[in-house]
Amino acid sequence: MPGVESNAVEPTKDDLKGLSLGQKAIRLAPTYGLVILMFGLIVLFSILLPNTFPTALNVRAILSDKAIIALLSLAAMIPMVAGRIDLTVGYGIVLWHILAISLQTSYGLPFPIAVAIVLILGVITGALNGFLVEVARIDSFIATLGTGTILYALALWHTGGRQMVGVLPDGFYALSGTFVFGLPITAYYVVIITFALWIVLEYTPIGRYLYAIGANQRAAELNGIPTRKFVVGAFVTSGMLTALTGVLLASKLRIGQASVGLEYLLPALVGAFLGSTTIKPGRVNVWGTIVGVMILAVGISGIQQFGGSFWVEPMFNGLTLLIAIGIAGYAQRKKGAAKK
Repeated sequence: MPGVESNAVEPTKDDLKGLSLGQKAIRLAPTYGLVILMFGLIVLFSILLPNTFPTALNVRAILSDKAIIALLSLAAMIPMVAGRIDLTVGYGIVLWHILAISLQTSYGLPFPIAVAIVLILGVITGALNGFLVEVARIDSFIATLGTGTILYALALWHTGGRQMVGVLPDGFYALSGTFVFGLPITAYYVVIITFALWIVLEYTPIGRYLYAIGANQRAAELNGIPTRKFVVGAFVTSGMLTALTGVLLASKLRIGQASVGLEYLLPALVGAFLGSTTIKPGRVNVWGTIVGVMILAVGISGIQQFGGSFWVEPMFNGLTLLIAIGIAGYAQRKKGAAKK
């Protein structure tokens, strides 16, 4: 999939050597444009909405609401590093959050066991996706779309179209309902997982191998990298992280229903794709993904506080994705022109 290839185009020190301050700013703008945009939106909405936007209540609301999307974006990002795409992040969360509740309410399992079962099923789903893509040689978009649709069908079958409701233990509610230093604990989950993925992708052989596979799988194979193992591992990790996100969503909503979950697919993919247009344009990266999610969160929150209608969020998601891809394309053309 050309859209997720790992060909970084951020300027190097040699590229910036001899340029004036203004020229450096222009050269770096495509690389850090979304970061600047994120802070610009925060300042703009803080000035225009001083009584509602720059408040602790709004910060907690943004962090609590968008933590699920941030975790799903990180889950989708992992296969993208290897040049694959995983659509089950949006479909899987439907089934996982339902099972996290029904295993406790309908089958009487303690919540740690229910959570462990959901995580194991997420791993199995990721392994199945990896098998379909690497062994059966099915395009990742088609394979994960098929797997995801099956998961969604299972969710509909399991619920029978009804809500899964019941009394759950306080420990399960605490997974997402706890506040630490005034902030929701889900925000800390995002920070911990973000740092862990950043370290693995940027400072370990695993990350270098995945980026090499995403850039050119054939070349990676010729260099002795076991590409199949790493691609399957990427899908397994994505599946496990998606299942964990489903558990947190269940803890937050306290009910399970098949109509909840699919709305997270587009913003999660938008956040992951935005991650390939900033910090390291042309290369999917962890911090870029977080910046992408934050832009969506800040922009949508500010617009809604101005009285935006229900259609504002999908409109903003789509427009932001198009603008970001345009910025990345501009950066790639400038890089190519400079090389020539």
